[in-house]
Order: sequence, then structure tokens, then C-alpha cells
Amino acid sequence: MAQKGVQLDQETFSCSICLDLLKDPVTIPCGHSYCMSCIKSFWDEEDEKKTHSCPQCRQTFTPRPVLVKNTMLAVLVEELKKTGLQAAPADHGYAGPEDVACDFCTGRKLKALKSCLQCLASYCEEHLQPHYDVAPLKKHKLVEPSEKLQENICSRHDEVMKMFCRTDQQCICYLCPVDEHKGHDTVSAAAERTERQRELEVSRQNIQQRIQDREKDVKLLQQEVEAINRSADKAVEDSQKIFTELIRLIQKRSSDVEQQVRSKQETEVSRVQELQEKLQQEITELKRKDAELKQLSHTEDHNHFLHNYPSLSRLSESTDSPSINIRPLRYFEDVTAALSEVRDQLQDVLRETWTNISLRVTEVDVLLPQPESKTRAEFLKYSREITLDPNTAYTKVLLSDGNRKATVTSEQQSHSSHPDRFTTYCQVLSRESLTGRCYWEVEKGEGGVSVVVAYKDNTFVNEKFGDNDKSWALGFYKNRYEFRHNSVTTPVSGPWFSRVGVYLDHRAGILSFYSISETMTLLHRVQTTFTQPLYAGFLLYGPRGNTAELYELK
Repeated sequence: MAQKGVQLDQETFSCSICLDLLKDPVTIPCGHSYCMSCIKSFWDEEDEKKTHSCPQCRQTFTPRPVLVKNTMLAVLVEELKKTGLQAAPADHGYAGPEDVACDFCTGRKLKALKSCLQCLASYCEEHLQPHYDVAPLKKHKLVEPSEKLQENICSRHDEVMKMFCRTDQQCICYLCPVDEHKGHDTVSAAAERTERQRELEVSRQNIQQRIQDREKDVKLLQQEVEAINRSADKAVEDSQKIFTELIRLIQKRSSDVEQQVRSKQETEVSRVQELQEKLQQEITELKRKDAELKQLSHTEDHNHFLHNYPSLSRLSESTDSPSINIRPLRYFEDVTAALSEVRDQLQDVLRETWTNISLRVTEVDVLLPQPESKTRAEFLKYSREITLDPNTAYTKVLLSDGNRKATVTSEQQSHSSHPDRFTTYCQVLSRESLTGRCYWEVEKGEGGVSVVVAYKDNTFVNEKFGDNDKSWALGFYKNRYEFRHNSVTTPVSGPWFSRVGVYLDHRAGILSFYSISETMTLLHRVQTTFTQPLYAGFLLYGPRGNTAELYELK
């Protein structure tokens, strides 16, 4: 008993801020005492509020009180120290700022051990005992300590919310169906929790499956990186051997090939690794989401579960990742083959065959999913500078504006004879070949125009674009569109404007036509396999003076 009294004295002369014996004790206007340095620091933090309060009773003082040492308290504390006793260490059973405090403790409150969903109160170990001993209280639902118990009270009826309105998707009390939620689909919160718990498990299964799928994709992509690196290294090694044989005349081309291969290697590896990173990020996010759902599934508070489940159950959009197929190890081998073919043809290599080598390097492209562009700004990233080839223009087609504009004339133009020149229809093709991903726009004049992509093949110079399997033509005239290929005409619907955008993904075999105004509207899409480089072109109809122009993209 005597020891208990001494312990009481120690607590009496302890600072409630540092929990140690008072040092330079001061008594503030409300009567509570603190270490001078403790209360000074506490008030320093409150200076911006221009009011100062007692940490215990929260009484406020304006202006800030002047601190004066309490001499009597200081003497008593010194006497207490002389007894050889020290202040009791901080008892971790007391509730701190981050803890849930017992609602029934007086004075300094202990940590709550449990919260009761029926009583809507939190209890320390001592005050919780009746819930274990008293029969009616044994039926109450005890959960981990929570500061959000008041969220379980209906603001309208001041009753515990033990029901759930499926119509309004919210927790309600048993009186709510009488008025505000009358006629609604209501069930007990426990029943709704059971159903949502099943949904949660399905969500977790889906997440875990996606994690497995993405991890598999990451492994496949790593194999792709290794294959690209091996192929690129082999291509560089072979090209160096071949160019060594050709000594001075080939040294420059050897350097160029190596640079292109390495550049393409870096680009393709970067694309694969970028997708790897996205997939790894998605895996991390999915694991985090799974952990949150798992934690939520174990909570015993139905209302907390129902409040948080809708936001946690939503999944972010999955990264585009169709099945990834590892192809045979042929990436840069075609470069080596092309060099071997021209090893004994030095002059041809320096003049014409070099284009073939560069094209082979450029065509190396890992089959990764490409997000489809949705805005004109995204398409403009693939814009190409295109000019019309005078050697293909029909004799009554006049080229102007730097060979970007074609006009129908009544007089024969002084074009020289050329095997690529169209001989029957007002047609023209571009000078530049189109591979990879390209985008361009065509502005039409008063008459009809067909916007064309075609192979440059002089076997059909007397045929109309769209009447063979070597050309694809979108015609727009008389306020209507039609698509023609291999003599098959397909009506096309869409908003009518004088400008058409064309998007080509040569490797993917995609050709799309868009109506261009303030927005882009897809008119027609072709999915096929292109076997040669393509060229842009026009087929002009109608009266003299009709025009078509390659629109200058900015």
C-alpha cells in the first residue's frame, strides 16, 4: 500500500507531455503544471493559431501566458528525487495520439483492447471484462479498436446501421426503410457482406490469374530481348567480316550498317523493356490491390467493409499484352544475307543495293502490341514528307507547289517518256516509298478524287487504281465515299469533308482512311499483308481544273 502511495506521488509530479518528473516546473492559468521547456515547445507550435491551449484540459489563453517557474513545485520535485526514486517509465498501456483510447477510463486513458459495434464504444482490458462476464453483453460484436464507430450511427435516426440498401448502395438503420428508403431493396449488412465477400474472392482470383499471365509475358519478353541481342551481335559480326574483305571501298558502308543495326537493336530492346516495365508495374499494383482486398476480407466491421469495397474492387485498365510469340531467330540475319549477295558486286552496292540493306535493318520489328492512335496529334507523330513523282503523272496532270499538288488540264504536258507513266487515267504516284508507320493528308478540289496507296509496278500503268490487287483506293465525290480494291467496290459512310487522312502500318498490314475536320472520323480500315513498299497517289475525276493536294502537316 505504501509503495502504491509513492507511485501516486511520482505520477502527480510528472509532466503529462514528456511523462518524466517535472523540470523547471511552471503552472499555467488553468492550474495544470508542465516542464517549462515542454509547454514552451507546445505553445511554439500553436503560435500560428494566435491562441494557446492546455494540453490536458484544452482551455485556451489569449494572449500567450508568461511562464514563471513554480518554486514550490520545484522544491517538492527535488525532495522526491532525494528519496532515490525516479519517475516511472512511460507505461505503454496508456493511449497515445495514434491509439484508440478507452471511452470509460477517467483521467489518463488506457489503450482500447476492443471496440463494440453494439455499444459503439471502445474498452480497455479492465472495462471490457463485462462483455465477457455478463450474458447480454456476450452477444455483442467485438472488433479491433476503431476510431470510426460513429460512422455506424444513422445521422437521421441516431440508431446503429445494421442494414444495407441495395437500391442506394448505402448502410442504413432499421428505421430507414420506413421513410427515406421505403420500398427499396434492403438486406442485413451481414447478408450484403457475405455476397460482396464472394465477389471479393472472385476479384482476387482474377488478379492472381492476371499476375500469372503478366509474369509469363515478362519471361517471354526477356527471351525476346536475348534473341534480339544474339541476332544483332551475329549480324554485326558477319557484316564486319564481309566488309573487311572489301577493304576501303566498303569501310564506310560497314560503319553505316553497324550503326543502323545497333540503333535498331537499341530501339527494339527499349520497346520490349518498356513493356516489361509496364507489366512489372502492373504486377506490383495487382499484388498491392490483392493485399488490400485480402486485408479487407478479414475485417469484422461490415460497414467498414462495405464502405471501402467499391473503391478497392475496381481494377485499373490492363496493359495491352496479347499473347507474345517468340519467332525463329531471324532478326538481322537478312542483313548478312543481303551483304553476302552483293559482296562481288561492288558498284551495285555503292549505287542501288545499299537501299536494300538499309531497308532490311529498318524492317526488323518485334511484334509488340501497338496502342492505336486516337487523336490527330498522335497520328502526326508518323507524318511523312511526300512529293509526287513526275515520271508517273498522266500526260494531262500538271504538278505544282513543289510536286505536292496535281491538277487536271485539257492540254498534254511535256512529260518525257517513262515506263512508270500512267497512260489511260489521270493518275500519279509519290516519289517516296512508304514502309513502317506513316501518316499523310489529302485535300481535294471541286471534282472527285480517289486517295490511293499502291505498289509501283509498271505492269498496270493502263489500269485504274482499285481495279487490281496492287492498289487500294478511297474515292470521294458527289458527297459520298466508296472504297475499291481488286475491282470490288464497297460503299463507305461518314461525315463529308474535303480532307482525308491516311494512316499506314506497313508491317502490321493496316491501312486506314479518316475524314478530317476539327476531329477525326474513321471511314474505312483495311487489314491485309503488304508484300512490297507502297506509294501514295491520286486518281482525279471530273472537269478541267480539278485538283488534289498533299496537305502540309504542321
